[in-house]
Amino acid sequence: MLELDSAPFGAATAIGLIVFFYGGTFWVSSRIGKKQENADDYMTAGNQVGFGISAASMTATWIWASSMYASATSGYTYGISGPIHYGLWGALMILFIYPFGKRIRAVAPRAHTLAEVMYVRHGRSSQLMLAGSNVVGSVISLMSNFIAGGVLISLLTPFNFIQGIFTVAAGVLLYTLWSGFRASVLTDFVQVVGMLGAVAVIVPFIFLAAGFPAAFETGAGNLTAQQGSFFSSDAFLNQGAPYIAAVLAYAIGNQTIAQRLFAVRADLIKPTFITATIGYGAMVIGVGMLGVLALYLGFEPTGGDSNNLIPGMAAEYLPPVLLAVFFLMIIGALSSTADSDLSALSSIVMTDVYGQNVAGKGDADPRTMLLIGRVTMVVASAVAVAFASLELNILDLLVFVGALWGALVFPVLASFYWDKVTNKAFTVSVVAALAAFLPVRFGWVSMGGPIGLLVDLASVVGIGVVLGLMVFGFWGVRPAQVVGVLAMVVSAPFVLGFLHDYATLSGSLVAYAVSTVVCWSMSVGQTERFDFTEIAERTGDFDVEVVDGSGRHDDDPQQSLSEEIR
Repeated sequence: MLELDSAPFGAATAIGLIVFFYGGTFWVSSRIGKKQENADDYMTAGNQVGFGISAASMTATWIWASSMYASATSGYTYGISGPIHYGLWGALMILFIYPFGKRIRAVAPRAHTLAEVMYVRHGRSSQLMLAGSNVVGSVISLMSNFIAGGVLISLLTPFNFIQGIFTVAAGVLLYTLWSGFRASVLTDFVQVVGMLGAVAVIVPFIFLAAGFPAAFETGAGNLTAQQGSFFSSDAFLNQGAPYIAAVLAYAIGNQTIAQRLFAVRADLIKPTFITATIGYGAMVIGVGMLGVLALYLGFEPTGGDSNNLIPGMAAEYLPPVLLAVFFLMIIGALSSTADSDLSALSSIVMTDVYGQNVAGKGDADPRTMLLIGRVTMVVASAVAVAFASLELNILDLLVFVGALWGALVFPVLASFYWDKVTNKAFTVSVVAALAAFLPVRFGWVSMGGPIGLLVDLASVVGIGVVLGLMVFGFWGVRPAQVVGVLAMVVSAPFVLGFLHDYATLSGSLVAYAVSTVVCWSMSVGQTERFDFTEIAERTGDFDVEVVDGSGRHDDDPQQSLSEEIR
């Protein structure tokens, strides 16, 4: 970390910027406040959020400080193709969400969480398994954003890392706690507009200040052959391929994404996710190129920590005014995802813990739900702050969580399309996939001999599953089967005897393969069929407000302001 006397911002300037940002977002969120909050609006904003707010919120949620830092780390580690492998595949995964999203909304038009749907579809064990994985994932996501905020504040201000973490946690809670998801999506719109504008100015400025394009000629000697190749196999196997699998899992298993899917108007799902795809790709790849520039320049991040790379580059090359803009951009990026994580966690506890399992759907008290949701936000923030002090590597956290969720992708998707999938098939397949994933990912067993070959065979199946699922969303079962089989046949000669050496990638593919094979084999012979109409009938609002003859909520004198999120 930089010494106090070398911090670009003094204490007064730093406090002013933080108060400006979090005070402004609090003011925006207060404009949609209600005297008596609604539990369903707190979770999904009435399922009627419009295109502009939805697209901005989806973009802001997917673009977090961690993704900016991780994209730059990828560029710094793997060279010129690193940010492409990070940003392009992440963008495409947003695109792949929408066909599945249309099916999910058709089956469950007024649900609050995917786990709530699994409760109706299968039962309590499947619901809690999906809800539990999201709690773990959202806490890790929250933690990584707090880490990013702590690093930023400690590098650019006189305040230390722990003080930075507490500042970000308190700021996000300030504007999210009262209005929940509605505050999250409305402030996301403001934040993403600011971030896009900032990136368009800051990234080109740093390149020019660092001597572009001459720096790419004089610094070429700092790159290895793999780092200098646009078609680097090292970048693909260590970053691109694991991220393809990980982000598909993020897209399907992540409650922050599902929450926006349930909130947006059903007819706007496609344009919302296409717009978010473009916005995410442009911003994340652009910021990631700063990591490539740092590699060419021989720039060393403070303390050798890659999390310090982006703040260090900004402090080195930006004048004070643009450095302040950069500071606000990163704070906005991490806050837009942190508030999404808090909203997601509160919805899970409100719906899946209290609403379905403690009180029961018909007996849940909306006022109690709101209290539980707010307490959840406070507790989650405290837990994330505690873990954030460990300063773990953000890129490793993202890939690990995505790979872990790979065990859930096929069972969850199959449950929305295939009426034969049972609770037992769902539960056993996920547990089996996790049992296979963990030893491979962490090297608990030797990958030599038959075990290595078995892992490679499972990886071949995993490749077919991942590509098949991508095709299935757009073109249906038959094309997906053809592409899946072809992918396995084509990849087998290159994978067998080789891929088990790449633990991150092979672990993720094994999770996909095992969950798919087990779920399919336990379901295909079932004669009992599930009636999907039950889902819409048994999921829906917890809180029904009274309206007068004009259609205005009688407890909401600020309804016109609330309508801004639609």
